[in-house]
Amino acid sequence: MGPASHRPRRRRRLANPALGAVSAIALTATVLNGCSLAPAYKPPPMDAPVSYKELGPWTPAAPADFVQRGDWWAVYGDGTLDGLETRIETSNPDLAVALARYDQARAYAAEASAALSPQVGASGDATRNRQSEDRPLRVGGPSQYTDETVGLTASYELDLWGRVRNLVAAGKANAQASGADLASVRLSLEAQLADAYLNLRGLDAQAELLANTSDAYAHALRLTQAEHDNGAVAGLDVARAQTQLRLARAQEIDVAAQRAIYEHEIASLVGEPASKFSIPPVTPLPEPPHVPVSAASSLLQRRPDIAAAERRAFAANAGIGVARAAFYPTITLDASGGLESAGGVNLFQLGNSWWSLGPMAAMTLFDGGRRKAQLRAARDEFDAAAATYRATVLAAFQQVEDNLALCNKLADEAQEQAAAVDAAKRTESLAMIQYKMGAVTYLDVVTAQTADLEAQRGALTIAARRLQASVDLVRALGGDWRDTSIAGSEKLSDQSHPPPAAAAH
Repeated sequence: MGPASHRPRRRRRLANPALGAVSAIALTATVLNGCSLAPAYKPPPMDAPVSYKELGPWTPAAPADFVQRGDWWAVYGDGTLDGLETRIETSNPDLAVALARYDQARAYAAEASAALSPQVGASGDATRNRQSEDRPLRVGGPSQYTDETVGLTASYELDLWGRVRNLVAAGKANAQASGADLASVRLSLEAQLADAYLNLRGLDAQAELLANTSDAYAHALRLTQAEHDNGAVAGLDVARAQTQLRLARAQEIDVAAQRAIYEHEIASLVGEPASKFSIPPVTPLPEPPHVPVSAASSLLQRRPDIAAAERRAFAANAGIGVARAAFYPTITLDASGGLESAGGVNLFQLGNSWWSLGPMAAMTLFDGGRRKAQLRAARDEFDAAAATYRATVLAAFQQVEDNLALCNKLADEAQEQAAAVDAAKRTESLAMIQYKMGAVTYLDVVTAQTADLEAQRGALTIAARRLQASVDLVRALGGDWRDTSIAGSEKLSDQSHPPPAAAAH
């Protein structure tokens, strides 16, 4: 009867009460795993228009999301601009800052995700100890002894209320928002560079015009001076010719100063000291391109700043769940075990083993209203994030409409300005002919010359503004960005936060 009588006792020893309790808690955690105290998330509502209002011949109304806008600046057909734009990715310090912040946000998201896994640690120590002879409650034992211990510890929070999962969801959403911020910075820098470069090219065209004008005025001054020396004209005509020449040269110097400012700006954008950077003058200006315009409803997906604002609203919504979970107990499953001996070679014997296993629950009973205040703050943060999202969307539509209007109205203005230039040239030619015939004074020539120069400079200014408006329109439309461009972690669906269970209410 000996061997058989021990079998039931062995089965009872394996049925450890602590293991049974742990199994029950694990089962409960599995059942309640879908419980989240965060409100069911929906993006803040926005009434997106069906179409844009300021469409025209320079901005086709047909949706063109299929058009690749990766190197969108290539539409200007300028190899120098192409080369400068590629240097932003590797040399611009502002982009490097945004990239570092994105990497930091991803690291924080990974840190939050680590809480979903058990935390395991190891320890070991070997000490020589001496007990006091008068130690209270001392019961025998040597006064001096050795204590050697090696052990493992494990701890896991049973996320019954979704606190950890909401922290993880908020971390991922913030990382996604940071990724969209990175795309916004990149697009902004690309557009800023293109804008500065095209303005510089516009100044190059003005500098060429003023140089040619100065040459023409200098020639007119020589003719007038010769006629004055022959007694054919008064000295007043010579003075007026000199004034015209000096004014044109002064404007030429002013244009050169403006060009230097843009050149310095470009140097900073591509990560070079302004003192070592230069761009040779090139004319003429490129033609303003036709910018393909997407459907109005797609702007919410095309703009990285809108995506960033929406992800931050999602993170704030998850923060409400974290604040709510603070009203419920925190339950962790702790386990520890190891070996301990009084020294020597007996440490790793089975009889020296020890272990401890069991759940622990902790809950704050009174905190003076701290958790209620934190919950109110979390709700207010979501309200602020939702309002920021709506403001970002409204600003995006305004920017698109503004630049659509500029692209189209400036195209009409350019046509009228071109007609004005033609008329001014005819006027100047006629005034010079009549002056040589003695029919008009040199003041009429000066007036015609001034009008002609202003008309031509106005045409160049409008051409540069059209190019600038096309750049700003690309930026307002989101460039080549898509919400799928966010790297690092998959975009969370609206189901990341299921409706709160009964405990949430």
